[in-house]
Amino acid sequence: MEERTGNHRQSLYAEVTSRVIAELEAGRLPWVQPWDGVACGCTMPHNAGTGRRYSGINVLILWAAVIEGRYSSQRWLTYRQAQAAGGNVRRGEKGTVVCYADRFTPKGEETRAQDEDRAARQIAFLKRFTVFNVDQCEGLPDRLTGTPDLPAKVDILPQVQALIEASGADFRVGGPEAYYSPGADYVAVPPPTAFREPINWHRTALHELGHWTGHRSRLDRNQRGGFGSAEYAREELVAEMASAFACASLSIRPTVRHADYVGSWLAVLREDEKAIFRAASAASKAADYLLAFAPEAV
Repeated sequence: MEERTGNHRQSLYAEVTSRVIAELEAGRLPWVQPWDGVACGCTMPHNAGTGRRYSGINVLILWAAVIEGRYSSQRWLTYRQAQAAGGNVRRGEKGTVVCYADRFTPKGEETRAQDEDRAARQIAFLKRFTVFNVDQCEGLPDRLTGTPDLPAKVDILPQVQALIEASGADFRVGGPEAYYSPGADYVAVPPPTAFREPINWHRTALHELGHWTGHRSRLDRNQRGGFGSAEYAREELVAEMASAFACASLSIRPTVRHADYVGSWLAVLREDEKAIFRAASAASKAADYLLAFAPEAV
């Protein structure tokens, strides 16, 4: 159903933000848990009927639901989609509410705007709808419930290397620190041998490339905040989630947790209940920007 009043918008923002804050306070990062304690592979949640991937805040919502429900799949359907596929949602199952932001132009506004020589005013609203994991359904065809093929671990490193090369980023391997320099526009990452578990090199590389996407010549995010500032924490939050989304899309299962900024993130989220929505949206855009350079569509 659609919710268009300010109170409804605030309640949805507050509900999701409170959930994320609770996870952070408990020492868990919601965007790096889709493979912890569940049987499903490391991948992005998507609609089983259309194949479309969920993005932004919905990734966090659905990853958390997979963990809580201990589902074996990251595939979701609406009630009607399950029926249209020849199955149904099992009796007693509780769905997961996801949402997306949109805008609409009030009736007569375009005419008034033309008469007053101004842009038409639009009103933002959030639309909620309920989805069910395919594990909550029965009678679905095998094409919706079968185990998806995941790339072999040995294929992941070349795929990331190809992405880096295709991006054209000034990507420097070496030295003791991982960082992105906005002024000089280059990424620096220690060599894979510096990591106790080499798989974590990929997550770090994609984290710094997440920052790289924010340069003014690309996605043009605010990267002017100094260390310790709210702006700095917001950008770190975007890069952290962008890396998690990209890793999941490439079926990379890292073990490292970039949790150095949890305190700053909590401060940002407590101050602004829409911050996690904005960060998740920006992270999806950053991950999509990087994944466009992957050698194959992912």
